[in-house]
Amino acid sequence: MVYLRDIEVSLPETVRSNEDLVRMNPTWDAGKIYAKTGIRARRVAGPDETAADLGCRAAARLLDRPGVDRSQVDTLLFCTESPDYPLPPTACTLQTRLGLSVDCAALDYNLGCSGFTYGLWLANALVESASAKNVLLIVADTYSKYCNPHDLATAAIFGDGGAAALITADSGRALAKIGATVLGTDGRGAEHLIVRGGAYLAMNGPAVYAFTLSAVQSSIQKLLDKVGLQWQDVDLFLLHQANRYMLDQLRINMQIPAEKMPIDMEDVGNTVSASIPLLVRRCADRAILKAKDRCVLAGFGVGYSWATTFVEWLAAG
Repeated sequence: MVYLRDIEVSLPETVRSNEDLVRMNPTWDAGKIYAKTGIRARRVAGPDETAADLGCRAAARLLDRPGVDRSQVDTLLFCTESPDYPLPPTACTLQTRLGLSVDCAALDYNLGCSGFTYGLWLANALVESASAKNVLLIVADTYSKYCNPHDLATAAIFGDGGAAALITADSGRALAKIGATVLGTDGRGAEHLIVRGGAYLAMNGPAVYAFTLSAVQSSIQKLLDKVGLQWQDVDLFLLHQANRYMLDQLRINMQIPAEKMPIDMEDVGNTVSASIPLLVRRCADRAILKAKDRCVLAGFGVGYSWATTFVEWLAAG
């Protein structure tokens, strides 16, 4: 078996509220932004603050926790679409910044909103095959740096954040047991969420919305078939926090009770790869997650790509 030992998050200090956006764009309406997105404010990285900084802070907090030995981390995976440099890989600089062993493998992979669940799949495969024992998974993005501040479709949605998780074969003090993952890709949708060279992030909101409604339910059904469960057997559906309108529609379509599908992005926005671990950490801290809870984690977005993972919670957080 493979286990989630711990999870930590990091958010920038700077807050950009809907009112701040309206000051930059007087024709916008703060109330309408909230009504459409479920977001009142988002965290944004400072001019000299990078995704690596956010990921490093989250990982350092995790590695400083009692019972976690950074010398035993043998693999570092870093997921970002906001790397520090075109080269070298940011994972290599993070290995040094975090004081990990030189025997630690380190690599970047480039995915957005499905990045955390893809990372769980990668880490699970490495540990299950005995290719690694302790995988440090770091996800972080600073989409705010790609957003045109005058583009309502992106500036009102995206915030910045980072998270870190330790995946291991050791069940001692573990938070959760990691199960199967169902993956998917449809590159035909690549142009609908894209940053072209030298340009701002461009998002075709209606196309992304249509993709989400069609792909997510199907992916969850495939996962439940794989693990032998029915929809009613799942205690919590922890989905990428895209925006409230989209999540509400998904929940209605999938006939999931509101209490089984928490939405918690009002003060942070869509934090891309960090949104699922941030949601998990907050649910754990608020005792929404309970021992033996069966959870479905679903990431979906840019690419198009999606990854849906089954997790059994073992501890109260």
